[in-house]
Amino acid sequence: MSEKEEGRYLTKLTHTAREIDPEIKFYGRRKGKKIRPYRQSLMDDLLPKITAKFEPEFASTDPNSFFDKKYKEIWLEIGFGNGEHMAEQARQNPDIGIIGCEPFLNGVSNLLTQIDQQNIENIRIWPDDARVLIDALQTDSINKVFVLHPDPWPKKRHRWRRFIQTETLNMFSRIMNKDSILRMASDDPDLAEWMLTKAWQNDNFEWMAECQSDWKVRPDDWFETRYEKKGYTENRPPFYLQFKNI
Repeated sequence: MSEKEEGRYLTKLTHTAREIDPEIKFYGRRKGKKIRPYRQSLMDDLLPKITAKFEPEFASTDPNSFFDKKYKEIWLEIGFGNGEHMAEQARQNPDIGIIGCEPFLNGVSNLLTQIDQQNIENIRIWPDDARVLIDALQTDSINKVFVLHPDPWPKKRHRWRRFIQTETLNMFSRIMNKDSILRMASDDPDLAEWMLTKAWQNDNFEWMAECQSDWKVRPDDWFETRYEKKGYTENRPPFYLQFKNI
């Protein structure tokens, strides 16, 4: 996808993160291989219909307003990759509205194929920097947050680029209901320790693990993706971290 095509998709959908906050810095890929014609048609036609649209000047957007009907709970997945986990959660929980943030447009197009082919109605997408959307959401409006396998940024000089920081955890806590759950995962031991330490040291969160299996064994409702399966075959088992917003 060319820079011109990328800009067309983003400006056609909603305000971009750059427009809302010129100071915001994004690190990571926004595009990969050329998107195939079918997926391009979904980017053109389906994505605008299910994009989480909001006015950036208002910092109290009800996430239920993104949907055609009111859901009993709203969940948020940040960096959904190819969308496998998010699509399965939506299928298994049709009474839950799920918002996914993913700036990598090839991943967005993959999720769109699942939504289109499986008639999934309870997903909305923000195809840009998650921090901008989080800033716009109402306090106490999200019931569960997923951050699964974010970029580890393994070099020490790049650790400040990692998505999980004290600041982002504070942002999560504001939009999350009391006792709602933050789920994080990584197969990178250094990043897993980083996320655990950052959340453990944050007074807004309480680690839910009571024994070793709680962070070593994937919960039944935590759907396995192809990435996780590949990690197991390559001796990279994930660390599963669950925290409660207190």
